[in-house]
Amino acid sequence: MARLVLDSSVLIAYFNAVDAHHASAITRLRRASGDECVLIASVLAEILVHPYRVGPEAVSEVEAALAALRMVVLPIDAGLARRAAELRASSTRLRLGDALVIAAGDALDAEVVTADASWSRISRRVRVL
Repeated sequence: MARLVLDSSVLIAYFNAVDAHHASAITRLRRASGDECVLIASVLAEILVHPYRVGPEAVSEVEAALAALRMVVLPIDAGLARRAAELRASSTRLRLGDALVIAAGDALDAEVVTADASWSRISRRVRVL
């Protein structure tokens, strides 16, 4: 069983049939059915923004889908925050939310799955959809 840290881009694409990465996200998450899939708490917040704008039923649907996919939510602690700050310090284009996802991959010794190809220049853990 592998451990994967998922970026919000993967889940946004998964839930949005018109997203350019939708098919790739579905394929990747199907392949990960026996793996441990981890979301940083900030990723959870990011993927729930649109459902909250739509209404409670949309939020419930996304949360039910995440539960069915057996997603584990990882809190942001001081160690994760420090590693994210270190990553941001070395890469000026990296946003904090993205740095947290990559830092989680480091902390968990896990692959990081994203739709953002630029991340592969930052970490060898990154796998692009």
